[in-house]
Amino acid sequence: MISDDSAVQRNGPLVIAIDGPAASGKGTLAKRLALHYGLPHLDTGLLYRAVALTLIDEGTDLDDTAAAARAASALSAERLSDPRLRERAMGEAASRVSSVPEVRAALLSWQRRFAEGAEGAVLDGRDIGTVVCPEARVKLFIIAAPEERARRRHRELLGRGEETTLAAILADIRARDARDSSRAAAPLKAAEDAVVLDTTELDAEAAFAEAVAIVERLKAA
Repeated sequence: MISDDSAVQRNGPLVIAIDGPAASGKGTLAKRLALHYGLPHLDTGLLYRAVALTLIDEGTDLDDTAAAARAASALSAERLSDPRLRERAMGEAASRVSSVPEVRAALLSWQRRFAEGAEGAVLDGRDIGTVVCPEARVKLFIIAAPEERARRRHRELLGRGEETTLAAILADIRARDARDSSRAAAPLKAAEDAVVLDTTELDAEAAFAEAVAIVERLKAA
């Protein structure tokens, strides 16, 4: 399934930076692109969820910036396999700790080391193209209407057996968008050279096809 592997080798490591708001479809696209191109994948949101979960397990307030910074500095890869990181509450908690500059600074080198592999990597998050990997050859910024993103997340959570309402999820998404876009440290925004992909009207297959076409075009540029 790896596409044009010789071109990847000629041009050096292929780093694909994928950013976007919650439930835009960036995580699904990142995983599929990583598989398609034979690259390692990192969901950087899990790092912030792991920091938040560490504080919760310690009984520490999420607004304790010093504790959050310590948790980020001591974070291990094994922590990312905890299934609780995928729970809805962790997304809200991660958004809170991710606004702490010291947390972002502590995790920055972690993410950059991952991206510096010989073959390249696919990373998705909120500031990959702007801060973590500003020199990435491919930068995608995935968007979708808040209402559609809420419907997607609602279906996902119901499929996991979590009880919630569409209205509550939409409120959470809007709150996270506002917080992520307005924070002082690495706010959510598209890099100047990122290609914006709107997935509001696209199903998973169509979005993947569009993303591959964009990657191929940028690789050949």
